[in-house]
Amino acid sequence: MNANQVIESYVTDVAARLPRGQRNDVAFELRALLQEQLQDKAESAGHDADAAMAIELLHAFGRPADVAARYRPTLTIIDPADGHSFLRATVIGLAVIWCAGLLAQLQLPIDSGWDVLTILGRWWGSTAIPSLWWPGVLVVGFGASAWSRRRWPQAADWKPRAADRIQGGRASLVLGVFGMLFGTYVLVNPQWVLDFFWGGRAAPAAYQALTYTDAFLRLQAPVLLALILINIPLNIAVIISGRRSATVQGIETGLALLTCAAMVWTIAGGPILMTPSGDQTAKSLMVLIVAGVLISMGVKLYRSVRPTPDGRVQVS
Repeated sequence: MNANQVIESYVTDVAARLPRGQRNDVAFELRALLQEQLQDKAESAGHDADAAMAIELLHAFGRPADVAARYRPTLTIIDPADGHSFLRATVIGLAVIWCAGLLAQLQLPIDSGWDVLTILGRWWGSTAIPSLWWPGVLVVGFGASAWSRRRWPQAADWKPRAADRIQGGRASLVLGVFGMLFGTYVLVNPQWVLDFFWGGRAAPAAYQALTYTDAFLRLQAPVLLALILINIPLNIAVIISGRRSATVQGIETGLALLTCAAMVWTIAGGPILMTPSGDQTAKSLMVLIVAGVLISMGVKLYRSVRPTPDGRVQVS
């Protein structure tokens, strides 16, 4: 092949990747551009252009697919601004799915190394491969979000948010207070659940499963109840003031840490409920609560911003 044939092949390869109505115009423009650059290169080299020189030029110019992309509107499914959020959600979601699936598989008896390989194979086929639905769901969700922002850009306009704002508004706090009151009543009298759903006709074993041990009622229960009840007047004060001040946020953080510490003490301090199954369930729920609270606080700490040096910018 001579130099012109190399360029013709390249131009055809690029144009074939473009919409039909755009191909001829782009091919004409691109061929003229490449022939001009090849001529300049030949004059600089001091000899006529050949196939090797044309190929060298085209390698530097870019792959046909990349060149064709320059002539087409950019198709963006996930906005670059959402890239890190998408990756973080993908990794966290897959990690949770994989760990949950692996824990479920590890419930099976393991008597030999072959059993370990069998469990890993089942986990790979039943959890790891099927879990790829999660990135697919995220692609659809992030893609829909990006499309809506392009379709209605005014809806995505930035709005200032006060640091002491109430997330969800006063209504969410009111519902939260009622939820804490109801939850406190259920925790104080868990057997009420059985009376409500079964009208007092539940099996005696069920009532025993929801009966606290004397040691728990004497030691940990008063501390946990006090820490829960303190949150009620604190949230009522926030509802009245309409803002969550830095002082209130600090108190809430301290209460959350104290509550987590009290729950850890409770988990390690002996039985909570009379039956082993009920006790194990209660402690498992406490572990999940402690983990959720600590993760939430860690995320807030990671996302916090403290500009330095500490000082205000003077605006004229």
